[in-house]
Amino acid sequence: MGKVKSLDQAEVAGRRVLVRADLNVPMEGDKVTDTTRIDRLVPTVRDLVAKGARVILVSHFGRPDGKRVEKMSLRPVVASLEKAFGQVVSFADDCIGPVAEKAVSVLQRGDILLLENLRFHAEEEANDAAFAASLAKLGDLYVNDAFSCAHRAHASTEAIARLLPAYAGRSMASELQALSQALVAPQRPVAAVVGGAKVSSKLAVLGHLTACVDVLVIGGGMANTFLAAQGINVGKSLCEHNLTTTAREIMATAEKNGCQILLPTDALVAKEFKAGAAHEVLPVGKIPADGMILDVGPDSVVSFVSKIATCKTLLWNGPLGAFEIPPFDSGTVALVQEVARLTAAKKLTSIAGGGDTVAALAHAGVVEKFSYVSTAGGAFLEFIEGKQLPGVTALNSQ
Repeated sequence: MGKVKSLDQAEVAGRRVLVRADLNVPMEGDKVTDTTRIDRLVPTVRDLVAKGARVILVSHFGRPDGKRVEKMSLRPVVASLEKAFGQVVSFADDCIGPVAEKAVSVLQRGDILLLENLRFHAEEEANDAAFAASLAKLGDLYVNDAFSCAHRAHASTEAIARLLPAYAGRSMASELQALSQALVAPQRPVAAVVGGAKVSSKLAVLGHLTACVDVLVIGGGMANTFLAAQGINVGKSLCEHNLTTTAREIMATAEKNGCQILLPTDALVAKEFKAGAAHEVLPVGKIPADGMILDVGPDSVVSFVSKIATCKTLLWNGPLGAFEIPPFDSGTVALVQEVARLTAAKKLTSIAGGGDTVAALAHAGVVEKFSYVSTAGGAFLEFIEGKQLPGVTALNSQ
C-alpha cells in the first residue's frame, strides 16, 4: 500500500468527510438489483458515522456525457443506502455549487448526505482543477473508497486527493492489501489463472504475470491461441491466429523467468455454441475440423488442481470456458470449488477479480469462500498489468 494513509490515522469527529464511492450499481427501474458495491461501502461509512463525522458521499452513475440526464440520477440509490447503513441519507440535487453547499451546511455529526451524479458535469472526467476545487470546498478531508474507479484520473479520484488530507477507505485498503499480497509481497509459490475470450485483451496482463508468478494457468478462448501456437489444430474454436507469434513470445519469456505455463490437455468439444449442445471430451490434439473447444476437460482440471495445490497464493481473472452456458461451465466450477476448498483448509490465499470472474464464482457459489474477491474490473486488470493507478498514486502523494 506504500504511503497510503488509512482511516485509522484520520481525525474525523465533527468534520466534513468527502467519500468517493462507486455507486454505479445495476438498476431495474428505480430498484438496485445488486448491492455488492453498496455493501462494500458500509464499513467505511459506519466507521465515520460512529466517530461523529459529517459524511458526504460522491459518485458517478452511468455515462451522461457531462449533461443532466434524469434517468442517471443517483436519487433512486438513496433507499438502498438507507437500508444498508440503517439510517436516513439525505440527497442534494447537485454535487457542487449553492445546492450542494447548502445541503452540506446543515449536516450534523453522524449525518450522511449523497450528492448528485458527478458526471452531470463534464469537468469530472476531464479532471478539471476548478471542479475539483469546488468539490474540495465541501469537505475538510477526503476518503477514496472506490478502488474500481482508481484507474481513472478524474477530478473526484485524482485532483481532489491533492487538495485535501486524503485517506483510503476500508474497501480501498482491503483491495490494495489483497492485490499487494498476491503480486507485490506474496507467499510463494504463486499461481495465476487467467481466462477469457481473447489474448489481445490481456496481453499486458499475461506479460506482467510471467515476471511475477511461478505458475500461470491459461484457459478460456485465449488458451486456443496458445495451443495453435504449438501447432495444435483447434478446429472452429475461437482463436486469434494472428497472435500465435505473440503467444510463443509470451511462452519464451515465461520460460526465461522460471514461470511454468499450464494449458488445457483435454477439452469439452461441440459443433455448435448453445446450451445443452451435444459434446464430447477430447484430447486437445484430436479436435475435429468442425469442432469448437468450449471448456477445459476433466483431466485439465486435475492437472491444474495438482499444481495449484503446491502453491501458497493464487490470483484469478477470467473463466476457463463458456461458463454462462451449461455444460460448458463444468471446468470453471470444478476448479473454483477446489480453490475454495484449499482456501478453507488454509493452504492457499485466493484472490479473484473482474466482472466475468465474479459472475463465475457466484455461479459456482464460492464468492464468500475465496480469501478476497474484488468488485473492480478495469482497475483490477490494470493493477495486475503492473500499471500505476492515478487514484492510488494521488493517495500515495500525500
